[in-house]
Amino acid sequence: MASEKKKPVERKIISASEAKKESKKTVSSGEQRKVQEAKHAPEGSTPKGRATGRRVAAVILWIVGILFEVAALLILNGTIYIGDNKLLFLLIALGLDLIAVIIASQLWKKANHIAPASEKNKVKFFLWNNLGVIASIIAFLPILILLLKNKDLDAKTKKIASIVAAVALVAAVGTSIDYNPVSSEQLAEAENDAAAITDGMVYWTRFGKKYHYDQDCQSVRNSETLIAGTVAEAVEAKRTELCAFCAKNHEAELEKLNGIDGVIDELAGADDAADEEPAEDVADAA
Repeated sequence: MASEKKKPVERKIISASEAKKESKKTVSSGEQRKVQEAKHAPEGSTPKGRATGRRVAAVILWIVGILFEVAALLILNGTIYIGDNKLLFLLIALGLDLIAVIIASQLWKKANHIAPASEKNKVKFFLWNNLGVIASIIAFLPILILLLKNKDLDAKTKKIASIVAAVALVAAVGTSIDYNPVSSEQLAEAENDAAAITDGMVYWTRFGKKYHYDQDCQSVRNSETLIAGTVAEAVEAKRTELCAFCAKNHEAELEKLNGIDGVIDELAGADDAADEEPAEDVADAA
């Protein structure tokens, strides 16, 4: 007796906004229109507006974290006297410092994926993508150094507090690193490619690492649920790269688009050069 074939799993496609709410709402033509209308949304809901809010919150939390470090320093040198509970209050201050710094760094990384910095300004691009690491070092390295150099602490307090501060420093730095940084140029190019190939709509899965042009891409063919949205939403969800299969399937189109972009850049450069005033000939004939 022949084995019965399994019925294909019904595919559900939900919008990126609904995916955040763990909703099962299917994307309709209206949802697809929202992808195009998102560019005209009010300032507070635009990528720049949402990124700014997260950046402000991140900076505030970094300041709060550093204030907890200052409190730990004051406890350490005896300015804040807490009797025999010095170790306990040091650990509490370090713990609160770590929580504030980690949350701040996640907000900052999220903001960088929503509205990334330009690679044209290399200093800003470096700072924007490493500010969480810098803040983490400021929030823990000074207290760690002072703990190690302090000769007045009892051995137990010094050992435990130093270990906790070192672990907190490593944890804060590790969670603050953006392992997939994106530039505004990369995002713009990816959005232009998607706009030409799929009218701006891309897809990804809940646990996948990349976004896709095609719903039926072989790497997501068996996925029960797909999330649909713009490239910007995919990058915000930490899907910063196009699937290799989709890139291969649309290789000719992508090469054509990149070729056109290159020609446009060359023409723009030629126009800029033409606008410049010609240099004076200093060797005029007599």
